[in-house]
Amino acid sequence: MKKIIPVVLAGMFLLSSCVAKRYLVQSQNHVAQLQADSTSLQNKVYSLQTQISTLEKNIADLNKKITTLSSQNSQLGQQTAEQRDMLSQSQKDLEEKQARLQQLESLLAQQKAASERLKNKMSEALKGYNESDLSVYQKDGKVYVSLSENLLFPSGSAVVNPKGVEALSKLAAVLNLNKDVNVQIEGHTDSIPIHGKYQDNWDLSTARANSIVRILVNKYDVDPNKVVSMGHSKYDPVASNSTAEGRAKNRRTEIILSPNLDEMYKLINQF
Repeated sequence: MKKIIPVVLAGMFLLSSCVAKRYLVQSQNHVAQLQADSTSLQNKVYSLQTQISTLEKNIADLNKKITTLSSQNSQLGQQTAEQRDMLSQSQKDLEEKQARLQQLESLLAQQKAASERLKNKMSEALKGYNESDLSVYQKDGKVYVSLSENLLFPSGSAVVNPKGVEALSKLAAVLNLNKDVNVQIEGHTDSIPIHGKYQDNWDLSTARANSIVRILVNKYDVDPNKVVSMGHSKYDPVASNSTAEGRAKNRRTEIILSPNLDEMYKLINQF
């Protein structure tokens, strides 16, 4: 009987490991899809901006054509049927292109305004923290909340400390009032190899991101369908790892907030 117990325990450990690996693979696949979606959206936004420039040029050309035709008609003293049709079509094309341009500009303005409002709400909710520990800023149409290791975790640990939990509670309060926001949590480390509980910096950065997800979802009821997490290890630094100050900046967790862009997708697909 004593020999059987270790065998059973070993089996249970292997089963747990397999399940954890399966969930990790599923999570990585989900994150990869989200990154692909984000890249696709950014490409579409760049494409829309190019279209705006093209439309503006076309509108200017049409205005010149209309002016030229009107001048010619004036000089001739009468309009031929062909000229009248050409002028009418040019005016119609101009109106359609102007309407399309206004739609595109309005779409981009709405997305920018939504991001700005979210940034202001987060900045207000998280004011009072040291700038070296917490910052809120905009980038690529998204809102970034960057939290230092010092604020969130003991060194080498993925257990969020009390002051970190307090900061997350304030962030969660804003998210729960803005249900249309998608949340991506990214863990980052410096380049110093880690030893002990975690296999490497990949393991630590991912564990830290997952810890924050659990607090937001389990403790503060943030919608789990809106949250994903990933670890970047040392591979996305914001400062040089050659100095202690730089390494401290790199040991961070970034919470990236994106306003829901479903309506934007619908309008883009109409063009």
